[in-house]
Amino acid sequence: MSWESSAEYYRIINQAVRARLGGLRSARCLMWSFDFGEIEALQHAGRWDDATAEMIAAAQRLERGGADFVVICTNTMHRMADQVQAAIGLPLLHIADPTAERIRSAGLRKVGLLGTAFTMEQDFYKGRLVDRHGLDVLVPAEDDRALVHRVIYEELVQGRTEPSSRQAYREVIAGLVERGAEAVILGCTEIMLLVRPEDSAVPLFDTTALHAEAAVDLAVAGA
Repeated sequence: MSWESSAEYYRIINQAVRARLGGLRSARCLMWSFDFGEIEALQHAGRWDDATAEMIAAAQRLERGGADFVVICTNTMHRMADQVQAAIGLPLLHIADPTAERIRSAGLRKVGLLGTAFTMEQDFYKGRLVDRHGLDVLVPAEDDRALVHRVIYEELVQGRTEPSSRQAYREVIAGLVERGAEAVILGCTEIMLLVRPEDSAVPLFDTTALHAEAAVDLAVAGA
């Protein structure tokens, strides 16, 4: 939800539309951009009801603006995806679904998950991958989860990509592979700013790119 990853969504979506439609074509889209500092404060204070109210209000603004469907451009805030969906009359494209579908189409089942502590430790995301898509999900050990979370909030959402953090993520990924992960989900939309395919011995599934591309699929199909 930081503007660092929002900018990547905007770039990926518009590049995909141009690639499909050609020439000067670009995406018609509405974006509600939060003050991420306010959202982060609600997250870490455990004020999820207040965060949910903010998310619903934003989705309703987009609905009133004429959107055909909604994407929440963050994994963590899919914690309230069901409440947002219930509050609007538009479809909500859940970030976990195109990711899981791509994993399954590659013939893979056992995956590692990197993301914020909220995404790695709570069930709203892992549960969907398991219950709806039949995946076996591994998360890093406690110390590694803390490291992954810290890098996201102290570096990536602030536009910093440190070589030492990239190496640390490589080691966390290697640990997941040693435990049997056949692939790793980059389950925070800022992680793609730091980690590249060459940092992993198994395929990486970038939720930012997969979600943005799925949004274009849906928009083009609807058009």
